[in-house]
Amino acid sequence: MSDSEFRGLCRAADYQFGRGAGAALFPAESAIEITRTSSGRPRQLHAQDGRVATYATDGRFVLGLAGGRRLLASSETPRHRVVVGDESEPFVRDGRNVFAKFVQEVDPAIRPGDETLVVHENGDLLAVGRAELPGSGMADFETGMAVKVRQGADS
Repeated sequence: MSDSEFRGLCRAADYQFGRGAGAALFPAESAIEITRTSSGRPRQLHAQDGRVATYATDGRFVLGLAGGRRLLASSETPRHRVVVGDESEPFVRDGRNVFAKFVQEVDPAIRPGDETLVVHENGDLLAVGRAELPGSGMADFETGMAVKVRQGADS
């Protein structure tokens, strides 16, 4: 990977997740292994601890668990987080979706379609997924899917 391509991926992560996210997700160019599309465009970004992200065709990152852990460690609470309690923890960890009635806390800046970190109330990462509701409404709704879980921590 060229230096300019690496800087471009870091800038894209900073744009999507906020300043410093690129450095958190991709701390060193040599530590990231990239699989590419047939046209040579980056697709999957892997590190020693697993899949960090997929670089989607729309220019946004789709987080893997390794990327979720890195983003969780580098961002302030409640940034990118949807917090659930003991009642839904085993289901979410297993890869099941998060429903609004189980959301305890949420980053109010989350918009539908954003990548989210589903976190247990004690701070453990349970899953990564895509927000289906705005953060401002997740805690208020009694029905509906809040986060479509892509990968649970045990799946």
